[in-house]
Amino acid sequence: MTKLLPADEIKNTPDLHSVADTQTELGSDIESDFLSLSDTLEQTLFESFDDGLYIGMMSGTSLDGMDAVLCRFHDDTTTPMQLVASYSQDFPQRLREVLLALCQPNGVSQLTPTDDEPNSELDWFGWASKQYAEFASDVVNTLLEQSNIDADAVLAIGCHGQTVRHRPQMGFTLQLVDANIIAERTGISVVSDFRRRDMAVGGQGAPLVPAFHQALFATHDSTRVLLNLGGIANITVLPANGKDQVIGYDTGPANLLLDAWSLLHTGKDYDAYGAWAQSGQVIEPLLTQLLTHPFFAQSHPKSTGREDFNLAWLQDELQKFASKNTGASCSAADVQATITELTAMTTGTQIRSFVEQSDSAVYVCGGGALNTYLLTRLQAHLPKCKVTTTADLGLDPTWVEAVAFAWLAQKTLMGETGNLPAVTGAHKGVVLGQVCFA
Repeated sequence: MTKLLPADEIKNTPDLHSVADTQTELGSDIESDFLSLSDTLEQTLFESFDDGLYIGMMSGTSLDGMDAVLCRFHDDTTTPMQLVASYSQDFPQRLREVLLALCQPNGVSQLTPTDDEPNSELDWFGWASKQYAEFASDVVNTLLEQSNIDADAVLAIGCHGQTVRHRPQMGFTLQLVDANIIAERTGISVVSDFRRRDMAVGGQGAPLVPAFHQALFATHDSTRVLLNLGGIANITVLPANGKDQVIGYDTGPANLLLDAWSLLHTGKDYDAYGAWAQSGQVIEPLLTQLLTHPFFAQSHPKSTGREDFNLAWLQDELQKFASKNTGASCSAADVQATITELTAMTTGTQIRSFVEQSDSAVYVCGGGALNTYLLTRLQAHLPKCKVTTTADLGLDPTWVEAVAFAWLAQKTLMGETGNLPAVTGAHKGVVLGQVCFA
């Protein structure tokens, strides 16, 4: 099993300084032995991290809960990943309310704090970081208990944290989580803060999962497109020949608008199977208006989030539409149908620019993979492609992103790059994340 060496063995293990001294003494002929971070780690306190159990955790922009997976990765190309166990848990109501508020600039001003709660945005950020970590720790411990796996058998947790601000044009992104708490509560080392290292070398910090998609799903036989329909929609294009660069970027809103509009008008957190949207009619002039959002015209690499697309933005667009179309009537279901079409059209248009062959396939993952009406509309925009879900590739669409961050955690511990510069726009590949050792 891959693990940190016991404390009583560390004193007999050469540290980085002694390794450097040894290199000097032995001469330049052994410098190649220490060219990579992984080589150095293997010569110091660490054994190999390539084979063992990892936990991946993800809560996306839809904020519908925390997904956690326990998996093992293999070098065997026929079975590169084994999903051992999975678990999902809804956020506690108050934590979700606060996270949603933090996602909007000055959003916490709408919160009514109790006597023991914060009253400023920065204090709310600290409160939510702690509460998020405590909740994540409970999710991990439940996952381990249900799978009958001891924490000592797990090499690391890859925890993405909750994105509360993503400003690539300003060069920063904020994922809220206190990894120290998770490490203490679970006894497992935690890798977090994956995105900012990519930004430090000029990248968007997103999307990060295309590297995982390439490792797990690419094939020489046909071009594959992975479409993640979370709060935001993003695509990964995996070329058939294996030589062309992988392409990946955000295409626009998905579940975050659909869920918000559903909750506002039906009291339900989401539009199950897209049935409500299917009952309405697409408002074509409104759809045309929504498509004028400047994000859709940007070239990739690009990424977006709740800062650009949110319920307030939609309501503002509806007010503009009503003022220009006096006398026009449209139901809430018609609006749901229209924003469903917005997601189907924007994703379909982008995918079509890369694949037109009849042997190409689009594999959908994320919560939107369960929206059968949305997938029907997507298929209508991609008549030459097969639209299905990642279940056909052997991985349930619910767990793809969580598995991706388990994989990224492994890459971090092995000192291997986790970003794809062609996808994020970074100047170079870098090792992602920060490690909080248990």
